[in-house]
Amino acid sequence: MASQSEIKNQVREALVEALGIDDDEIVAEAVLTKDLGAESIDFLDIIFRLEKAFNLKIPRDDIFPHSIVSNREFVENGKLKPAGLHALKDKYPYLNTHGLETKLDSFDMQDLFTVSMLESYIAHRLG
Repeated sequence: MASQSEIKNQVREALVEALGIDDDEIVAEAVLTKDLGAESIDFLDIIFRLEKAFNLKIPRDDIFPHSIVSNREFVENGKLKPAGLHALKDKYPYLNTHGLETKLDSFDMQDLFTVSMLESYIAHRLG
């Protein structure tokens, strides 16, 4: 099993290679899209690199919850509904959803997809 340090280093390396960014841009709270410039095609590259680095098969919906985001029961007009928050917490225990209950109307889903979320996901998968 990989240590937290190994996970952090491998995630960092995957992001540097996939996004063509400097290592010093990668901080735990950096949002993949807003802060690191990731676009949808980059997510596929990130997943591929993480799969290779950790010898895992990563279903796309494990990291980027398209099944929740695209479901009108959970998201309406780009805003997360209470049922969507419950679904996120239930299906994605590695996401930091702390405090979202109070800001559902102003919350941007992209803010969940951070460097630390990727690290938490890998740690979760590796047990």
